[in-house]
Amino acid sequence: MNFNSPCSGAFGDPKEINYSAPLKQLIDEHPSLLAKMAEFNQMVETFEEDNTTDWTKAVNELHDKITTFITELEPHSNREEDVLFEMMVKYIGRDGGPIAVMEYEHSTAKLNLKQFMDKVSVIKEENKEVSKEEAFSLFHHLKIVYITLTDHFMKEENILFPMAEQMLSDEEKQELIIQFEKIK
Repeated sequence: MNFNSPCSGAFGDPKEINYSAPLKQLIDEHPSLLAKMAEFNQMVETFEEDNTTDWTKAVNELHDKITTFITELEPHSNREEDVLFEMMVKYIGRDGGPIAVMEYEHSTAKLNLKQFMDKVSVIKEENKEVSKEEAFSLFHHLKIVYITLTDHFMKEENILFPMAEQMLSDEEKQELIIQFEKIK
């Protein structure tokens, strides 16, 4: 993303914007998601530093955390992808701009979450013991999710949401509310 573009500073300080209800909803969902990400990332770091870890137990504990995280992330992500991004595409397009970046980051996070969950499912189905190397490979997926989404939320709050607040009409913001209510 070109941070020297007119998009980067043209909307004022994001903290001073009086957001419409649907955009405020998306912003307000970030702290809980960030807290869950910080928690699983801290678990990964702790497991990596402890050479005596029961790797199977560690992976199972992370699987439980990630299952809860995905349950909260999916509706948030769907509100953005299926509703907000599609509405914004009419104004700024999809190729090479903020929407392209946001969709790429969503895809990266989803792919790594899926790979983690799929691999752990196989481990559980086969009742397999997890080696340190396998655990670290699984941890790598979660690190990518953590880094990608932490940065992603910052971009949304500082660039995308201020842009949406300014460009979308009151009618479109009302439509966001209606569409968001359908996504649970």
